Amino acid sequence: MTRLSAAQCGHAIAKGDFGPEVIASAPRVAVVLTQSWCPQWVMMRMWLDRAEKDADATVFLVEYDKEDYFEDFMAFKEDMLGNRSVPYIRYYRDGVFTGDGNFIGKDGFVAKLTRL
Repeated sequence: MTRLSAAQCGHAIAKGDFGPEVIASAPRVAVVLTQSWCPQWVMMRMWLDRAEKDADATVFLVEYDKEDYFEDFMAFKEDMLGNRSVPYIRYYRDGVFTGDGNFIGKDGFVAKLTRL
């Protein structure tokens, strides 16, 4: 897993999505937007590294409640992207957005990425 930088998150806030260095960094990409306190995220975090390898994908993440830009990022996620739940996952194939969702189990996550 790769943590998103402040600059990458700032780009998403300004432009409405992450830049090509994120979404086109690999053929299959998942971006996890979450808050550190979320119990579902705590469970997901335990298997995410393994799932990333199993799916031959790249996973980016941000625990935005720990960041200085928390309020701006939460407004972007909830108002612009239209999702008020955590963890929130965005999926990309060859740099193109293919779908999104919230908490999912490991097998479902791998299946979703490998179907892209």
